[in-house]
Amino acid sequence: MPNRLARETSPYLLQHSENPVDWFPWSEEALALAQEQDRPILLSVGYSACHWCHVMERESFEDPETAAYMNEHFVNVKVDREERPDVDAIYMEAVQQISGHGGWPMTVFLDPDGVPFYGGTYFPPDESRGMPSFRMVMEAVLDAFETRREELRERAPGVRARLAAIAEVEPGAIAAGPAQLREAVERLMQAADRRHGGFGAAPKFPPAAALELLLARGEAEHVQRTLDAMLAGGICDQLGGGFARYTVDGAWQIPHFEKMLYDNALLARAYLHGWQAFGHERHRRACEETLDWMLREMRGPEGGFYSALDADSEGEEGRFYVWTPEQVRAALAGNDGTEGGGGPDPEEILAYYGVSERGNFEGANVLHLAGGAAAPAPADLERARQALLATRAERVRPGLDDKRLTAWNALAIAALADAGAVLGRPDYLDAARACAEFVEESLRDADGRLLRTYKDGDARLNAYLEDHAFLLEALLALYEAGFEQRWFERARELAETTIARFGDPERGGFYSTSADHEELIARRKEVGDHPIPSGNSAMAMGLLRLAALTGEREYERQAEAVFALFVEPALRHPESFAHLLRALDFQLAPTRELGLVAPVGEQVPAALDSLLAVVRSKYRPHLVVASGPEGADDPPLLTDRTAVEGRATAYVCENFSCRLPTTDATQLESQL
Repeated sequence: MPNRLARETSPYLLQHSENPVDWFPWSEEALALAQEQDRPILLSVGYSACHWCHVMERESFEDPETAAYMNEHFVNVKVDREERPDVDAIYMEAVQQISGHGGWPMTVFLDPDGVPFYGGTYFPPDESRGMPSFRMVMEAVLDAFETRREELRERAPGVRARLAAIAEVEPGAIAAGPAQLREAVERLMQAADRRHGGFGAAPKFPPAAALELLLARGEAEHVQRTLDAMLAGGICDQLGGGFARYTVDGAWQIPHFEKMLYDNALLARAYLHGWQAFGHERHRRACEETLDWMLREMRGPEGGFYSALDADSEGEEGRFYVWTPEQVRAALAGNDGTEGGGGPDPEEILAYYGVSERGNFEGANVLHLAGGAAAPAPADLERARQALLATRAERVRPGLDDKRLTAWNALAIAALADAGAVLGRPDYLDAARACAEFVEESLRDADGRLLRTYKDGDARLNAYLEDHAFLLEALLALYEAGFEQRWFERARELAETTIARFGDPERGGFYSTSADHEELIARRKEVGDHPIPSGNSAMAMGLLRLAALTGEREYERQAEAVFALFVEPALRHPESFAHLLRALDFQLAPTRELGLVAPVGEQVPAALDSLLAVVRSKYRPHLVVASGPEGADDPPLLTDRTAVEGRATAYVCENFSCRLPTTDATQLESQL
């Protein structure tokens, strides 16, 4: 019989809707029941693509005896961390304080007021793995709750204070200038893996924010090393495009196979900028193959993007993706695209993809480019790839998490808009526009406030700072890609709304939840840019770009308040704050504003093709661009700009002080 989760839209929660556990979603109902019955809360947090979440479900939550014990002694609450990052962040910090580490599945025990007093991650059903069993943990927790209740009550205020402490941080005294930023980049490079790319040792997560920072700073060598290493590794789906969430080894070879929308949107943009910076066709191809995968496999009919593909299929991690030599040979023999044979040489393809009898993953092979990203490809590689894809398509596919999250869709909008403009791909720009329209039309409540998640026509949950901040950056990227005035206007409205609903006028920076959000045991300011930027970092970047387009000092002041709060830890730990440092680099650099004016009666941006070709021919991380017809005054960068002699004209400015206008593409290149 289904439990209460059957009424939810989250695919992760729906996965647990047939468990014998009497699950509640996070709700006032669950908290009220815990208080009414004076029972502890068992909070279980995970996400749909999480392999060990599936394992714990099979071992414990589907077991009738375990479920009966949970139902008798606890109020059981299941949370999708992707839908509720506010709940996840609070209790993840608690688990890290308790156990010294964190991860998912996360299991936390709360008192009836929601204050955590014990927690961990995965717990096995028995003691065979050198860990206490889940039943042993529950029994010990119950004993503590019943026999040490007064001690738990006395500790609760301190626990609340520690979890809220990040919101109480005062602005620091350090004023970060070019020298401090340079030292932070040097410190980041000290952690660089100069053999395999990336930073640190295994496990390896794609460091998109750090790569963007290094590109903006001109640190080309390590960016290229990392882009090439990931492109050649098993973390890259060599057949279908896109990247897995991370690898368990330091050489990018053996992935944890789930594929997340956010990783791929961020990496597509990093490879695009890498192509602009280095000119290697393989980086352009990586960008396009990643975006093509997103459009092919992750796009809903309304234009929004799904969240993730699972790591597992048929109950096994990676089964959809791995190959034996026999499977490769059979696929090439049966699907060579010709009549009467003459297809790709199997042994050549096996060698190219590093496929061996021994294998590199549980007796099978994760495909990778054995000769490296720059190695020449076999002549028949595309035919071979299509044959292997056709065979793979007959396998049982990994599960799809088809909820659409505002924040992650915003990352997709930005990547598609950037790539559409730079690569001359109107299909990408159309997809970015359609996704933005979906967010604007379908992810808002009756009062126009942004919502977090959408599935099957049902949008719900108050949006978080990251939803607003990522969307601000995305709308500005979409404006600069096609110069539709509506996106600039929407970006400005969104910035004002976010400042009003999330800003901290006393200390500066932004809370993760809005002022009208449900009350939790702590209201926090999330920081840290790995694996995705924090809301505070993204707001700083978006506000600085908006300030450059409008000349509004208040936007810059709001960004500076974020730096005042968090730049000190960012300078000490640059690998964890790379997007914040990227925003700081944007502020400190001689940022240029470019106004492009089309003659009256001519279409924007078509009339500006030759000038835009110059702008987009290189990676220009310290440039903002506004464009419109002669007489336009919004964005303010266009005010009083005229088309010289009736021709498309460029105005290169710095702090709204402009050089002589030019209609010549070569002269524009020189000014930039």
